[in-house]
Amino acid sequence: MENTPKKKIVLTGGGTAGHVSPNIALLPYLQEAGYEVTYIGSKKGIEKNLIADFGLPYVGISTGKLRRYFDVKNFTDPFRVINGYREARKFLKKYRPDVVFSKGGFVSVPVVRAAGSLHIPCVIHESDMTPGLANKLCFRAAKKICCNFPETLEMLPKGKAVLTGTPIRGELFTGDKARGLEICGFTADKPVLMIMGGSQGSVSVNNAVRGNLAELLEIFQIVHLCGKGHFDESLKDVEGYCQFEYVKDDLKHLFAAADLLVSRAGANAICEILALGKPSLLIPLPTKGSRGDQILNANSFAEQGFSEVLEDEKATDQIVAKVTALYENRSKYIEAIKSSHQTDAIPIIMGLLEEVQK
Repeated sequence: MENTPKKKIVLTGGGTAGHVSPNIALLPYLQEAGYEVTYIGSKKGIEKNLIADFGLPYVGISTGKLRRYFDVKNFTDPFRVINGYREARKFLKKYRPDVVFSKGGFVSVPVVRAAGSLHIPCVIHESDMTPGLANKLCFRAAKKICCNFPETLEMLPKGKAVLTGTPIRGELFTGDKARGLEICGFTADKPVLMIMGGSQGSVSVNNAVRGNLAELLEIFQIVHLCGKGHFDESLKDVEGYCQFEYVKDDLKHLFAAADLLVSRAGANAICEILALGKPSLLIPLPTKGSRGDQILNANSFAEQGFSEVLEDEKATDQIVAKVTALYENRSKYIEAIKSSHQTDAIPIIMGLLEEVQK
């Protein structure tokens, strides 16, 4: 009796960890369902490094950013995107996957558009409340469009939009609190505040925390994910303060040890915080540093009772009062989080991947 050939899926997405982590979260479920998985990303992007540990075939293509503002690279990047489209189409035509799943970022645009031209069904995921340009360029080629926020459904093509939430890595739920405390050298009799500034770190969040460190340490022990190049040697021996540029395997233990979090408001990060049931203070990127999506994400979570929001410009002056109030009222936020229905994304997305192939 011949073995049934495996179904093939191409995952794509990159530029930031938030465009890769949900793909990684789906991976064990795809493999369990019998899919052969290949990843298409940029030739030198963060996604290449993040995927390397999983032993997946990786196809690197040319990519460029499509900017809404003037930049000299606007004259050269379109040619990279066109090359990326050609490279993606050549690979897809030969490989013939049954379906493509895209988590966004500009590397995904040539992949999804190439798949659409070959009539390969695509499911794409929009993390932020308002769709980004990269995903907008993929709407036409997509069979289904997943999203995180109820408000987003109205901004997506009718008949394609599905509220799913974000796939969360199962390993994040396996952390051990005692191990997390041990890693940081913390005690069990004082609450733990965890600071996250995104995969690249955040200068303003780092400054706000370090500028109020003495006062914060009166109440909390602090584990600070400060970002690459932002480790402060002068603070490495401060009792109750533990800083890391980046954490990988031990992140689950640090999450387990944390009583509350301060974070940027990238959609993937806040959905992980929500799934873990942790109250959070969100400090979204200001509009001068982004298209404003983090502000909308944070405000949505605040309105649903999951988080509090602090403006970036006021972080240094107000962070102590905000996190103190958050901790004192933590039970209120935990109850709101328990009532959320945005934490079961994986089975919904797996169902959509099967549906679009029929």
